[in-house]
Amino acid sequence: MRGAILAGGTATRFGGRPKGLEVVGGLRILDRLVDAFLNALGTLPLLIANDPNGSEWRPDLQVIADVHPGAGALGGLLTAVSAAPTPVVCVAWDMPFVPAPLLRRIAEALEGADAVLPASGGRRGVEPMCAGYGPACGPAIRSAIATGDLRAIAFHSAVRTCILPAETVAGFGDPSILFFNVNSQDDLTQADALWRRLASSQS
Repeated sequence: MRGAILAGGTATRFGGRPKGLEVVGGLRILDRLVDAFLNALGTLPLLIANDPNGSEWRPDLQVIADVHPGAGALGGLLTAVSAAPTPVVCVAWDMPFVPAPLLRRIAEALEGADAVLPASGGRRGVEPMCAGYGPACGPAIRSAIATGDLRAIAFHSAVRTCILPAETVAGFGDPSILFFNVNSQDDLTQADALWRRLASSQS
């Protein structure tokens, strides 16, 4: 089982700055996610990134560029699945609140499914950018890309998909916080304040 941090996207709302290098609660989002993967799976995650400076962000991570450039988030998922011959748990690198226990639960569920996604309150009803994918997803994703369907959930009907129920997800925290993603400076300010509030409530 491998982990993968997806650093795709142009971060246009962030002035082109790499979102995962922004600091939340005193640590870069990237570093928080690496720690979560180490705690969940016991191994360093892959870093899926096209930025030529990617290898400098965390020299201890293996950096892999998209195998199908221009396919957006779906291309990032394909790259992660293609790079890991075993199932892979993926998280977008702008999500600072994903905890290790949730990653571990997703990994466990992959033993009986090709794709494992936590239910969420988002527009899709699931969170494909914090999810697990097995090798069978590779051909299904390639087929979706070939038809021009670049939705992150475009291939789900072609594989065995497991949805972690909302009540299960809630056991790891408030979904609105777990899957909070930093897309703008306002989001970053909100995430930092939220992290400090959570930290003070646990102290």
